[in-house]
Amino acid sequence: MTSFPMNDYHQQLSQMISDRRGELAEAIVDRMFTLHPAMLERYGKQGHIKCLEDTNYHLMFLSEALAARSPDLFSDYVQWVKTLLAGLNVPTDDLVVNLNIIQEVVRSEAPQETRDILEDFLERSTAEISLPPSPLESHISDDDAFSELAHRYLKALLQGERHRASGMILEAVQAGTSVRDIYLHVFQRSQYEIGRLWQLNRITVAHEHYCTAATQMIMSQLYSHVFSTARKGRWLVATSVAGELHEIGVRMVADFFEMDGWDTLFLGANTPLRSIVQAVIEHNADVLGISATMSFHTSRVVALISAVRASAECRHVKIIVGGYPFNIDGNLWQQVGADGYGRDAEDA
Repeated sequence: MTSFPMNDYHQQLSQMISDRRGELAEAIVDRMFTLHPAMLERYGKQGHIKCLEDTNYHLMFLSEALAARSPDLFSDYVQWVKTLLAGLNVPTDDLVVNLNIIQEVVRSEAPQETRDILEDFLERSTAEISLPPSPLESHISDDDAFSELAHRYLKALLQGERHRASGMILEAVQAGTSVRDIYLHVFQRSQYEIGRLWQLNRITVAHEHYCTAATQMIMSQLYSHVFSTARKGRWLVATSVAGELHEIGVRMVADFFEMDGWDTLFLGANTPLRSIVQAVIEHNADVLGISATMSFHTSRVVALISAVRASAECRHVKIIVGGYPFNIDGNLWQQVGADGYGRDAEDA
């Protein structure tokens, strides 16, 4: 794990959890099923394996949130997990047990000077965990001109009819709907809604992958409109960090810059750090756009920004960041060392 630019007890504790995550997870799960044998009877051996996997994720998110000094990141993650588990008929009480034992085990292994930080952090992050899950409202409302198209588009994708989905988008653009509005009010809302449906256990990962791939294909069909603007002679390099597999959001950002007359180099998902730095240098980029969707990738954003700043050939570039963790914690973009932050493509 690459450290955030801070040398304090939060970082020390984060590093310890990251370095020992596997053994900590095993100790936590063993203790949980020893203290609560009814859980083992209820979930069986497969449940034990799944719990170990989930605990690893809990520790990964906890470590990253500590490094960022952001209880909001871990609190949001806990609420997300609570809703996800509710859709799988796993009681919130079982999650509470797991988190309490995480605190006990990590505290027993943590340096003495970091223990108060851990307790305060987890208490703040899980303060509302016992409350009923907040209802996840649909991201596609019924109160604007694009709602009907967004509903029809998403329905076609979930039925596996990408050609029908493509046809309705092309027809809307030919009828005068701007590509910007299609991106913001149809594509973006549909992607958010797909995430909500998956969290509620109403669709599968296969649905999510299909819908995302189909939307990217349909976006490419609109490129004659995207690239039609007169050029301004400015360059944007847009990328996801290494390990990050989500790319559709940062692709939308690149397309919005193109529609504003910029030249862009879209590097996509999971791009190695050195390749990104080299691309910024080769194209003498004016702006570098960095995306991270998973909170545990924010340290990789720090590493990339540090590498760019360390290079005399590209340290001049302005850096804008975006993605889910930056929307959760409004100060995180400053913590990672960026020059700015965009909530979505339009904001960027």
